[in-house]
Amino acid sequence: MIVHGSTLSPFVRKVMVFAAEKGLAVENKVAPPGPKSPEFLVMSPFGKIPAFEDGDYQLCDSSAIVHYLDAQYPAQSLIPAEARARGRAIWFDEYADTIMFAAAAPIFFNRVVAKLMGMEGDLAAADKAEAEALPPLLHYLEGVIPDSGFLVENRLTLADISVASPFVNFDHAGVRIDAGTYPKVTAYAASILARSSFATLVAKEKAFLSR
Repeated sequence: MIVHGSTLSPFVRKVMVFAAEKGLAVENKVAPPGPKSPEFLVMSPFGKIPAFEDGDYQLCDSSAIVHYLDAQYPAQSLIPAEARARGRAIWFDEYADTIMFAAAAPIFFNRVVAKLMGMEGDLAAADKAEAEALPPLLHYLEGVIPDSGFLVENRLTLADISVASPFVNFDHAGVRIDAGTYPKVTAYAASILARSSFATLVAKEKAFLSR
């Protein structure tokens, strides 16, 4: 199996971590910047990452990919079967992919991606997003994280993988979340990101960004 795209993307990282937690061997190929090849556009018609291959099967969109992986390789399922738990897991996946990403994007792009592209980022826009868009998201999570340290079913699920992934981008962009204000959030993120499935990727990302 091959996942195309840089793990600096929270969506690519989500798929790679999901596969690792299921014990699946997945190769990561970083798609080069610029116009996508015709082969890539067959896998991902709108040029978005991640794109995915499993033999002759091709798919795009991180949520579609992880649902495929959990159904095709059911051992160590990370998406709950019970209806209410599944609904919650899908909600947190959506929350991370849309609401959290919308807050993270101007911070990460202007402080990190712009530099990688040799551009000058809009640091005022990044600061504004950190000051105004991020706190409501953290406040919500502070109120819903269970004492177990897992969002659904008191075990690691897609919900935790999806929600934790953007925290890596916050860290890369220099966002420091106040443990005094958000003790549950900071402890939760630290615990999930300490798992080897995350830590291995994050170490490689940090090494790349420090070059």
